[in-house]
Amino acid sequence: MKNAKVSSGSVEDFFRRSRERAAKLDRKERLPIDLRITFEDPADLMRALSAQRVKVLQVVKRNRRPTVTKLATMLKRDRKSVTRDVTVLEKLGLIRTKIQANPGHGVVKVVEPLAERYHLTATL
Repeated sequence: MKNAKVSSGSVEDFFRRSRERAAKLDRKERLPIDLRITFEDPADLMRALSAQRVKVLQVVKRNRRPTVTKLATMLKRDRKSVTRDVTVLEKLGLIRTKIQANPGHGVVKVVEPLAERYHLTATL
């Protein structure tokens, strides 16, 4: 996926975008493979994407497949807190995790971005 767009917007915006996409499909145009998550209330957006979670996204984008433990070290945060943030971002569909063998040490959870770019917009 190329872009992930997370923003605030109204129900009317959602239906306008849906009509535009339907018109493109009717014209047999290809739709971009993008992810769009819209929160009606900007406060909900800010809760879901706290400053710490945005930092997690930034580090995941800059580093090739970091483990949760490595993320915690790079962010200078508790591993449990980073795990919680990774879980929220994964549920939103912005990242994915994979369990990977760590020879001689069991397994590790690797974090991968799902988009090349993330666009975050809050409009009041």
